[in-house]
Amino acid sequence: MKFMGHNVHPMLIVFPLGLLTTSLAFDVIHLITDEALWAEIAYWLIAGGVVGGLLAGLFGLLDWMKIPSETRAKQIGSVHGLGNVVVTALFAASWFLRMDEPTAPGIVPIVLSVAGVLLALVTGWLGGELVNRLGLAVHDGAHLNSPSSLSGRPAHENADGRQARRAEDGGARGAS
Repeated sequence: MKFMGHNVHPMLIVFPLGLLTTSLAFDVIHLITDEALWAEIAYWLIAGGVVGGLLAGLFGLLDWMKIPSETRAKQIGSVHGLGNVVVTALFAASWFLRMDEPTAPGIVPIVLSVAGVLLALVTGWLGGELVNRLGLAVHDGAHLNSPSSLSGRPAHENADGRQARRAEDGGARGAS
């Protein structure tokens, strides 16, 4: 889904990603200083990050539904989306466990946040692969079967090594 010519999902993900990552940084500061204020700030950052993540996920789902089946982009999008559902769930659980005492979260909510940030690194890389490598939702001639950027092979090949067909030649188009 687009707004003023740009896809909404990539615009929205920066907020939850930033809020949730910063919440972990403030949890670490809380652990080092033992000052309750940092834990309370983390609590509210998580709340905002989860709400923002749900909103970004809705627009991501709408984009994913437009990706042609049987493409590498559809597979990556599936893992990216499901992984981000888990990230959001981990942070939601961390937030829920903090509700009774937001200024003293304990170790379990912080461990959940660490797991959420680590998984978000992976799912964020996958999102970058979709946009930067495959050109999803960026180029009308997106190549939705490009090999992984880690393969060392050019993006114009298919994942199986064959020459790619561009959208203009009857290949798959990027989601818009």
